[in-house]
Amino acid sequence: MSDDVRQLEQLRMQTRAWLEENIPQDWRAAMTGTQDQAFLQFQRNWMQSLVSAGLATSHWHAGWPGGGRSLAEQIVIVEELARADAPRLILYFISLYHAAMTLMEWGTPEQKNKHLPAILAGEVWCQGFSEPNAGSDLASLKTRAVRDGDHYIVDGQKIWSTLGQHADYCLLLVRTDASGPKQAGITFLLMDMRSEGVEVRPIRQITGDEEFAEIFLTGVRIPVANRLGEEGQGWRIAQTTLNSERGLTILELSERLSHSRWRLLEALGAGADGQLADDQLRREAVDVFIQIDALSAMVKDMMSRLVAGQDVGGTASMVKLFYAQVLRSFTALGLRSLPAALRQQPFTLGGGHETGNWSFDYMNSFMWTIAGGSNEIQRNIISERVLAMPREKYA
Repeated sequence: MSDDVRQLEQLRMQTRAWLEENIPQDWRAAMTGTQDQAFLQFQRNWMQSLVSAGLATSHWHAGWPGGGRSLAEQIVIVEELARADAPRLILYFISLYHAAMTLMEWGTPEQKNKHLPAILAGEVWCQGFSEPNAGSDLASLKTRAVRDGDHYIVDGQKIWSTLGQHADYCLLLVRTDASGPKQAGITFLLMDMRSEGVEVRPIRQITGDEEFAEIFLTGVRIPVANRLGEEGQGWRIAQTTLNSERGLTILELSERLSHSRWRLLEALGAGADGQLADDQLRREAVDVFIQIDALSAMVKDMMSRLVAGQDVGGTASMVKLFYAQVLRSFTALGLRSLPAALRQQPFTLGGGHETGNWSFDYMNSFMWTIAGGSNEIQRNIISERVLAMPREKYA
């Protein structure tokens, strides 16, 4: 066994032991049907525990608590978090990945010193990218920022901002120039959500959850000192934001799905030996489990190539597209398991997408046909970058 492999195994055992000791007992029951304040406090406490253990920021640069880990080490930590069914830090996902990594790459010393320690202390960020008419075609955004001395005056609307109603700051894309190519006129701002003229409205989903919010901006004054990069660099900077969590996130999601097979078997009425008496259900469950195994193999292959420093091209789009399909198959079979599953039940916050509440999980699975780039966008990427088909021409 090489020293590198031995060190990774040591990290795995240390992480596993810490999680066994520190994951809050019965956290799923505590977070099922809970109210906002209880959820927020739980997330804050769990965030501080993970930060103290260096498990929340392994992807951060060296010099920050827990940072400087190799990709191979980050993979081990993510795998163990999923294996242990640890609560997901959904309140801090944007903060830890999108905001932190974008600030590290593009922030001024003043911006880094202000916000990175604050994120470690619990500062919550949201993302102000998508608009009602600018989702997959993000470059069509119309939220306008006009320079007024040392400030920008911003007017517009953002939508699908994850947990924006709880955020302290927002990663905001605005249009500062409409005269040239649409990507060239976008600027990246850091907006204080307590600014005058900011109105946040939670969006109640079909699941009953309010995971997303829309943000209305009316004459909001944002200091020029809160700009990342130069005017017109927003599109380029946004690529750093969007790429900051790709790979590790889909690894965690696929690992959580793989470790949740028992939930489906239990719902389908499997015996103590894990066997299903109903032949049709057994065939369908086997088909779903084969899909999960295929997904896991695809993800592990992609991560191995990333560790080796190889270009994965359109593989990430293939994996993301397949994950959305497998999650749908998994939750759809669970939904059929029991008549009780047809009733709306309290949902579990921070429990991933396989909570065992099959009606909630199934409805929530549709989100993954859009989140992170719609299935249609992923297919375009695959056709162009993997199959080398001609790029689509637009009128």
